[in-house]
Amino acid sequence: MSSDFWADQSVIVTGGAGFLGSYVVEKLRERGAGSVFVVRSKDYDLRREEAVRRLFAEVKATMVIHMAAVVGGIGANRAHPGQFFYDNLMMGASLMEQARQAGIAKFVAIGTICAYPKFTPIPFREADLWNGYPEETNAPYGLAKKMLLVQGQAYRQEYGFNSIYLLPVNLYGPGDNFDPASSHVIPALIKKCLDAVQQGSPAIEVWGDGSPTREFLYVRDAAEGIVLAAERYNGGEPVNLGSGYEISIRDLVALIAELTGFKGEIRYDPTKPNGQPRRQLDVSRARDWFGFQATTSFRDGLRETIEWYRARVLAES
Repeated sequence: MSSDFWADQSVIVTGGAGFLGSYVVEKLRERGAGSVFVVRSKDYDLRREEAVRRLFAEVKATMVIHMAAVVGGIGANRAHPGQFFYDNLMMGASLMEQARQAGIAKFVAIGTICAYPKFTPIPFREADLWNGYPEETNAPYGLAKKMLLVQGQAYRQEYGFNSIYLLPVNLYGPGDNFDPASSHVIPALIKKCLDAVQQGSPAIEVWGDGSPTREFLYVRDAAEGIVLAAERYNGGEPVNLGSGYEISIRDLVALIAELTGFKGEIRYDPTKPNGQPRRQLDVSRARDWFGFQATTSFRDGLRETIEWYRARVLAES
């Protein structure tokens, strides 16, 4: 990793105070980035064009890493499809246009695995991204984030704008969102299991029938992949970021129960949606094009996440 490259970079990071963003900011500072500016929503509402224009007037930068997003699990996506579509679309479209006008040399757009079609052949290859409609429960969010790819490729063609598009798979790790109203599957299950252990509950309930599969990427690995791509990759094609490891929800629940010490009954609720049937990525582009490979084993990553939750959250309650 070239410290000379980063010493010359002044980076605006949207979503830099969030879960993934905080790890990316940490890695940029470790690499010796010339300056790192973390955009906070209280200072700049990125859904509003005048706020985005003001951002680029006030902060001189060479690169933007755009991670800010309105996100949530299946429940939140079902409750707020309009908000998830509008907010994410407006942030991305305005930010890239104003970055272009401000002469930003490189724009790193962080997409979402929800952009893939509902029935994508396994493993998900970037070439299949347009071969169908996304899974319905998160399609508005997935399509809004997918427009960053369309916009970036269009801007590359017309203006020679250097925008890259990365597709991280489901993330997890210390600092994740454990709010039951908006959390994703791993933090939701960790909280359910640890709450049940603490309260002596005999059972936990899990949405769906346990049959879907998912791939997960430890958040520190994801941050490493983003920083490597920011330095080394300058192409117009989308690139998956993942671990290449697939696990069923049923096996995931069993593993989290084991690691949290929950020994009660696991009740599946098949009336609740499963989400996408299978999810596993082809991660060869990231490896071949900019040398990224995940290094954290799933069991180790889960154990660290559980320990963080125990130490930080349970200790405060």
